[in-house]
Amino acid sequence: MLALTFPGRGQFTIHHLVLDFNGTIAFGGELIPGVAERIMLLSRDVEVHVITADTNGSVAGQCIGLPVNVHVLQSNDHTSEKGEFVSNLDGVICVGNGANDEAMFETADIAIAITGREGCATATLLKSDIVIENINDALDLLLNPKRMIATLRK
Repeated sequence: MLALTFPGRGQFTIHHLVLDFNGTIAFGGELIPGVAERIMLLSRDVEVHVITADTNGSVAGQCIGLPVNVHVLQSNDHTSEKGEFVSNLDGVICVGNGANDEAMFETADIAIAITGREGCATATLLKSDIVIENINDALDLLLNPKRMIATLRK
């Protein structure tokens, strides 16, 4: 569990970290260097979920040995499916970049948009609480949550 307090926003008890795969923790279907190590550290405090359409068919292989729950989207409406997945969890931080991340960002307690090499869909960007360039910096914020205070305080 991560206990977060942001002046003017209140307290958050985070139990789950939901990570989009392609464009967020992976590029071209391969985990971005440094992500696995950070997930290992974060999994001590939160349950980590990887949610994806698995465009490249690589999520299972890329997540072998990582303490994550992989959820491959099954419906024809990935945006709604991601939103519903997050709505069934309590205390959630989501990290993503795609248009299909918009609904999960609306449902999450804290939403972090990654601009990265694939960019970020505008609708998702507008639903985010934090926008950051790369996934390793985003995960480092969670490993050192006091870094988020200046960004999220009101």
